[in-house]
Amino acid sequence: MAPKAYGTCPLPPSDLKFNCDPALAGRIACYNRHYAEHSGYAFGPKITFESELTQSKTGTLLFYDSVSNKPLFEAPQGRSISDFLTESEHHGWPSFRDSEVVWENVRVLEDGETVSVDGTHLGHNLPDRKGNRYCINLVCIAGKGPIEVNQK
Repeated sequence: MAPKAYGTCPLPPSDLKFNCDPALAGRIACYNRHYAEHSGYAFGPKITFESELTQSKTGTLLFYDSVSNKPLFEAPQGRSISDFLTESEHHGWPSFRDSEVVWENVRVLEDGETVSVDGTHLGHNLPDRKGNRYCINLVCIAGKGPIEVNQK
């Protein structure tokens, strides 16, 4: 991955969803190729990821790149919210399946590292008996999505 203005990212993460820490997001998403936020971070007492998912009117959540705000994952797909959360909690990080990946914005490298097309480190593909499982750092997918411009 070619160096950019902020590690492997064009700029640092900021203004994140789920009450995620932007400084931690910068270290994990932009200056890291191998490590992760601590196991269980996504389910910590100050993090709102689980409550936002369970309160979703559509039954799914879009997860956006913490740097570019491009959509990366939409979950759950083909399973219940409970199944998605149970698997994620069991492994310690949000765990996505192939059907939940927004492939136009996500790449999986030969070593299993999972990155956004813009250079954000997301996590790793750790296949199991059910197939590909993308174990992803919440701080890397806590973007707020496209910025809407109010037109008068």
